[in-house]
Amino acid sequence: VSTQSTGCAVAIGHPWPDRHVYTGGRGCVKVWDISPNVPVMKEPVYSIECLKDNYIRVCKLLPDGRSLLVCGEAPTLSIWDLTQGKPRQKGEIKSPAPACYAVAISPDNKTCFSCCSDGNIAVWDLHNKELIKQFQGHTDGASCTDISTDGTKLWTGGLDNTVRAWDLREPSNKLETYDFTSQIFSLGYCPKDDWVAVGMESCYIELFNVNKSITEKYQLQKHESSVLSLKFSSDGNWFVTTGKDNQMNIWTTPHGYNAYQSQEAASVLGCDISEDDRFIITGSGDKKATLYEVVY
Repeated sequence: VSTQSTGCAVAIGHPWPDRHVYTGGRGCVKVWDISPNVPVMKEPVYSIECLKDNYIRVCKLLPDGRSLLVCGEAPTLSIWDLTQGKPRQKGEIKSPAPACYAVAISPDNKTCFSCCSDGNIAVWDLHNKELIKQFQGHTDGASCTDISTDGTKLWTGGLDNTVRAWDLREPSNKLETYDFTSQIFSLGYCPKDDWVAVGMESCYIELFNVNKSITEKYQLQKHESSVLSLKFSSDGNWFVTTGKDNQMNIWTTPHGYNAYQSQEAASVLGCDISEDDRFIITGSGDKKATLYEVVY
């Protein structure tokens, strides 16, 4: 199912009371109803303006599914309440950086970590909408992030060819740095094991285990160009990657068996997986989002 949306940032809502898909383009997020009793989508049920006509790079649901966070090519993070039907803006957060390319949310919905174009990781109190601190380490733009299931470790990837792990329990927060041979465009932390998957500008995907007793590493190659987004399923058994080469791939964890491949019409810029692992949504450069149903 393709939705005629200006879309690169995408998110799938929780299945209550209706299941919605969120697509973000330039200054606008469109909301689509994909509930089973709804006919084929032709028009969004809601359209909300945000970021003042700037390009949206992130549509991120909070873990409880009750709020949506939107950010991108603007020094602003916009927060929306999803519990009242049409999304209602709860507030805006002013960022110290001119752009934000990725966010992670703590499991308790209280803290947001945003990857800034200046290389810093901004840490936000979502309730008070205040900047708590900044993690400094990347020497070029911070491009992607994920958080461990227990909320104790944050992973960030950067254009400085590094992945950095931050210990959220320690005052210094610094943990480890992993060096790569290419810029990091996407990453994900496996929710069931200590695997981290990294999508690179060079077209490769690398998986490594953060448990030092496990020395296995895997390098996967199916994409023919940069790996632009990466997302693990909720059960951790598989993950999705999308690329500049118009591909969407599904891989098994951790050995990287290529379980499925789809060729879209343009670069696939972003992806998301529903909480129940039943649906995948992708957003592409031709102003479309594509919805896949996962059938085992």
